Amino acid sequence: MEITDPKLKEILLAELRQRLKTRGLSDSDLTEEQLGQMLIELSAGLERKADQIAEAIKPPTPEAPAPEKLSKVKEEQFLRLSLNLRLQHFVMLSSIVILIITGLPLKFHDAAISHVIITFFGGITNSAWIHRFGATGLIGVGLFHLLYTVFTVTGRRDFMLLLPKPQDLKDYVKQIKYFLGMTEEKAKFGRFSYIEKFDYWAVYWGMIIMIGSGLMLWFESFVMSFLPKFILDIAKEAHSDEAMLATLAIVIWHFYNVHLNPHKFPMSKTWITGKISKHEMMDEHSLEYEEILKTRTGDEAVKGGRS
Repeated sequence: MEITDPKLKEILLAELRQRLKTRGLSDSDLTEEQLGQMLIELSAGLERKADQIAEAIKPPTPEAPAPEKLSKVKEEQFLRLSLNLRLQHFVMLSSIVILIITGLPLKFHDAAISHVIITFFGGITNSAWIHRFGATGLIGVGLFHLLYTVFTVTGRRDFMLLLPKPQDLKDYVKQIKYFLGMTEEKAKFGRFSYIEKFDYWAVYWGMIIMIGSGLMLWFESFVMSFLPKFILDIAKEAHSDEAMLATLAIVIWHFYNVHLNPHKFPMSKTWITGKISKHEMMDEHSLEYEEILKTRTGDEAVKGGRS
């Protein structure tokens, strides 16, 4: 019998030399045959050091991450909203909240809560000025977004992608079938789904109605100098009803899809961080994800060709 494992042989040889040293000998005093025989006998009688030898010759096993470590592994993130868009969204969000809490009490002025809110803001005059402050923010972000859309590459790209197309109707029908269990395949979306397009154009149309009618009511005397009163009456009704419609759309449609949806609850942080996870990208924007992978593959091929 011969010891073929070099690591085991090295350990046994070190042990043998130590034992010979205690007797005033060295391995050079032994013949190769004696040395080999003693190593074999030593290996056979080395039970108490078997664990040490096994650990020394056994390749290290990769340590499996603990459950708490697995949860901390960062998933790849994709930029969804730039800082510019997040700031636009924040200004719009703040403005709309101000407009809702100061505007709806005027529409439902008989409600007890309306009196509480108006009193909280210091009376109807103060409430009206705060409402106009919110309106100024909405007008400002609306004009800024218009310039952003026209004069930036990203703005023009997103605007074109947000235009409704026949495919959106097909995706809607396919998604309804998926929800009803009529098919196992969900609709695949690019950068914007029909839900996000509805969100965008509802806000776009709502801003035109709200800002247009609101300015007419704000500068009532000026408008009355060249338009009949019934036009202002129409503007007042349009402003009031569109405000109610916008509030319901935000609370029921937008807020649910972005925050209360079981896949998002309790809140999507994209409006804060601007990013979505790889899982969200593959699930909600699979066509865009495929385009990103193709672009990465192309870039790697170009770099490889240059090298």
